[in-house]
Amino acid sequence: MDGSLEEGILQALRQITRAIDVNSRHLERAHSLTGPQLVCLRRLGRTDGITPGQLAQQVALSQATVTGILDRLEARGLVTRTRSASDRRRVLLALTAAGHTAAARAPAALHGPLMGRLAALPAEHQQRIHDALVAVATMMAPEPGGPGTSTAPPAPDPVAPGEDL
Repeated sequence: MDGSLEEGILQALRQITRAIDVNSRHLERAHSLTGPQLVCLRRLGRTDGITPGQLAQQVALSQATVTGILDRLEARGLVTRTRSASDRRRVLLALTAAGHTAAARAPAALHGPLMGRLAALPAEHQQRIHDALVAVATMMAPEPGGPGTSTAPPAPDPVAPGEDL
């Protein structure tokens, strides 16, 4: 790969990372939720009764990260953890009424100009962007058994078209 093209890709990834960080800080100041907390809340709003491991896989975060997020959301009364009646080893997650309200009141994890610009693109262009970003995410994923990996298999498509990031 040409060095300048490689640098351009890395610069674009840094710009994306920075934009996500800035947006997450704004979201936290305005709604007292970080981007990852909001993603977890929204996912739980659609899939109550899943385990922390399933949530981690569905939102493409490590189990340790999701555990910390759940600790904070539970302390704020937004999420409950209950033992499964059929298998006491399993912990099931659900949003409280306050959790549903917080998820509904917060803006999309990617809000503002990006959402409008994406929506204005033809569906096939949106799909190409989605496919390219999934490919980049897959290339950036740690090697199985390498540093920063878990035993859980990676989610093949961490964010489906039309979902919040």
